[in-house]
Amino acid sequence: MCGIVGYIGDKECTPILIEGLRRLEYRGYDSAGVAVLTPPHEGASGAPLATKVLRCRGKLANLEALVRTDPPRGTIGIGHTRWATHGRPSDENAHPHTYGVVSVVHNGIIENYVALREKLAALGHKFSSETDTEIVAHLIDEELKALGNDGRKLTEATRRALAQVEGAYALVVLSSLSPDRIVAAKNASPLVLGLGQGENFIASDVPAILAYTRTMVFLEEGEIAEVRRDGVDVIDLAGKPVKKQPKEITWSAVMAEKAGFKHFMLKEIHEQSRAVTDTLRGRLSIEKNDAFLDGVELLPADTKRITIIACGTSWHAGLVGKFLIEKLARVPVEVDLASEYRYRDPIVRPGDLLVAISQSGETADTLAAVKEAKAKGAKVLCISNVVDSSIPRASHHSLYTHAGPEIGVASTKAFTTQLAALTLLAIHLARRSTDPRALSPADAQELIHELMTIPHKLSDLVGIAPQIQVIARRYGHARDFLFLGRGNEYPIALEGALKLKEISYIHAEGYAAGEMKHGPIALIDEHMPVVVVVPKGPGYEKVMSNLTEVKAREGKIIAIATSGDSGIGAIADEVILIPDAPPVLQPILTVVPLQLLAYYIADFKGTDIDQPRNLAKSVTVE
Repeated sequence: MCGIVGYIGDKECTPILIEGLRRLEYRGYDSAGVAVLTPPHEGASGAPLATKVLRCRGKLANLEALVRTDPPRGTIGIGHTRWATHGRPSDENAHPHTYGVVSVVHNGIIENYVALREKLAALGHKFSSETDTEIVAHLIDEELKALGNDGRKLTEATRRALAQVEGAYALVVLSSLSPDRIVAAKNASPLVLGLGQGENFIASDVPAILAYTRTMVFLEEGEIAEVRRDGVDVIDLAGKPVKKQPKEITWSAVMAEKAGFKHFMLKEIHEQSRAVTDTLRGRLSIEKNDAFLDGVELLPADTKRITIIACGTSWHAGLVGKFLIEKLARVPVEVDLASEYRYRDPIVRPGDLLVAISQSGETADTLAAVKEAKAKGAKVLCISNVVDSSIPRASHHSLYTHAGPEIGVASTKAFTTQLAALTLLAIHLARRSTDPRALSPADAQELIHELMTIPHKLSDLVGIAPQIQVIARRYGHARDFLFLGRGNEYPIALEGALKLKEISYIHAEGYAAGEMKHGPIALIDEHMPVVVVVPKGPGYEKVMSNLTEVKAREGKIIAIATSGDSGIGAIADEVILIPDAPPVLQPILTVVPLQLLAYYIADFKGTDIDQPRNLAKSVTVE
């Protein structure tokens, strides 16, 4: 979940590394560092290169202060921002890690690092950190020595070292013996190469290097790249050459900037109208009463059961997807946490379709579940926001959401575009169903028309921000929140609670409204804000009955309701209105006030909204 940047070319690399790390800081921000090959004394022409390492605990700003004081000079270097797995956040545990002539940065987990550490210690190696990453530097240095300390053989030394390693890694290797190359290797953690003219780049995510090139090479599992100024060569772990096809990235670096908003999260909430428009564009036809999945044709007759797997916010989207698909297409759907899926020996039958949802396309648990399901014979469709990321490449079919880069750790526009994509999937399946209860042509036409109006309603909806700011100040001191919803709004209650706890650090629970009396009602008193998602539709009266139970216990009710609802104001303390929409589309709208409520409460409390503590954007470790 860390951020990695590498550069080799003819420019001073330190500013490029720092700028790349700034664009990746959302991936990890408990420490940062750079390693640059530089002459030992400035102006010492012909002197051998040395490795200058600067690293420190804390956010990137701390590293930037070090760099301003003592900037490393050189045209080849690597950088890293860390989200701790092995070893606490500290200067010593910050990357890059150096041993002998080798420096490495690493994202992932070396699962057999204890055994490797003991083996190296028996050979006389001393360790300066608590991390698993440092082991790799020791291993590569040993292999280089075995190859006669020939810097031209850094790639082979890395390959030999990785043959001893078990686990997940995106790894970048620098050596003072190798001033003409950087080595990069990938296994179950993302790594991309950027191709330039007389210069080349390495990064764990595209935004880090998009300002310099749009031509990218995505490494696959078990691939090792030798990156030079004049080109890139890729081999597999057996040493066999691999031919790679570069990809052109179409979105711009400007899309990853704040554009005048105080935080990326707020910008991304406001971008949801555009993002949903882009997700729907070219995939809906009122004339044909149909939804298209970029050439993928899925037939309910061939799909006996659907299992949706995801983690976190994407799992909440999957829960909404279950309601959509079962309601519209009448196909049975299970929703499973990807982190649990493969550990229970899941039953997969012929005709099963696995739908994997991941914003980044790199979520380790989801990727592992995809591989498990494929091995058991399931067809896999992934819904992802990142083209050519690991999960799409591992899947049979991909449906991209086109949300654009999402920098804020707490997902917003990725979630609503996932809901839009799941709606497309549900309509697509329904229009190919022979079940008489499935969506009819007339109903499909009406639903598609309504779906096309959702982006406009999202645009209008962000106008409620001033009202929610007032509510946030009123309830921002609360220690606990309860979120309630029913039917397809129950997952939205879960998502609202998750958003609040992620960025404000207030304890929050999401619950099915009908389950409130089976436990959570014991928590309700005059100090407990209860946020209830209660738009007009099925279950409305039942939720209103639940609200009377909350009111009887003096709970403070914040209601998300449909515009024109004249009855909700009599029972709720605060009413936030959303535009009217068919019940199956309401979750795309009802989640926006909850996103804004979490944002403004966190802003009121002064927390770090874009980079909340202990979290990272792309969870690439299990």
